[in-house]
Amino acid sequence: MPSPFPGMDPYLEHPELWPALHHWLIIEIARFLSPQLRPKYLVSVEVRMYETADDDLSIGIPDVNVIQAQTATELITSNVAVAAPPAQPLTVTLPVPFTIREGYLEIRERETQELITVIEILSPTNKRTGKGRQMYEEKREEILGSRTHLIEIDLLRRGRKMPVIGNDVESDYRVLVCRGNRRPRGDLYAFNVQNPMPAFPLPLRSGDTEPVINLQELFTEIYDVGSYDLKIDYRNWEVIPALSEADTIWADALLRDRGLR
Repeated sequence: MPSPFPGMDPYLEHPELWPALHHWLIIEIARFLSPQLRPKYLVSVEVRMYETADDDLSIGIPDVNVIQAQTATELITSNVAVAAPPAQPLTVTLPVPFTIREGYLEIRERETQELITVIEILSPTNKRTGKGRQMYEEKREEILGSRTHLIEIDLLRRGRKMPVIGNDVESDYRVLVCRGNRRPRGDLYAFNVQNPMPAFPLPLRSGDTEPVINLQELFTEIYDVGSYDLKIDYRNWEVIPALSEADTIWADALLRDRGLR
C-alpha cells in the first residue's frame, strides 16, 4: 500500500521512525544500482561512526524543592559541637557520550578501486550543531575538493540546510547532485511536502550510461515493504516537526479524502 502523500511522508520524519527509513533508503538505492553498474562499478554500503553527546535534547533540572535546615528556636547551651545538616542533592542530567552510526553509499571502479560517487542521506545529527555536523561538513568539503561526484539527499525539514551559494530557495526537502567535473556548479532539486520526489541521474565516468534514481518509486516500495501503513496512526499522531499552517490544512484534507481520518 503506498503512502497517502504524493511525495515524502512527513510522518516518517518522526524520531522513532526516521532511523529505520534511513537504513531502508540506503539499502534500496544500493539494491537498485548494483545490478546496473556491475561489473565495472562496485556499490558499497559504508558506515561512519563517532562518539558524541546528544546536544539536541533540552537538558534541564526538574522542579526541586530545596530542603533547608530549620532555624533552631532554642538556645543551645551544651558545649558539644552540633554538625550542620548535609546539603540536599539536586537531580541533574549529564550529556553521556554514545556512538552514532551513519550509513552512506560509495560507488567505486572495480579495477582501480577509485572512488567515483558518494551518496549521502542526511541524518538529524548532520543538520544540527555538534560533532555530527562538524564531521559531515569536513567530509563534504573533502569530496567537493576532489573529482568525486556527490549526491546529497535531504528528506528532513528540521535543522540547518547544507550550504549552497547563489541560490537561497526555500524548500522542505532537496537533493543535490554535484558532479566532480562541474565544480563549483551543482544541480539542486528542491521540493516540498506537497510535491512528488524527484528522479535524478547517478554521475559516473564520462561516456558511461548513468542510471536514473527515481526516489519516489523507491520510497513507495519501502513504504509498502516496511508496512508503514500499519505503523503510522494518521488519526492520532502528530507530525514532528509540525507542518506549516497551510500544509496542515492540506494534509488534513488529503488524509480525510483517503479515509485515514
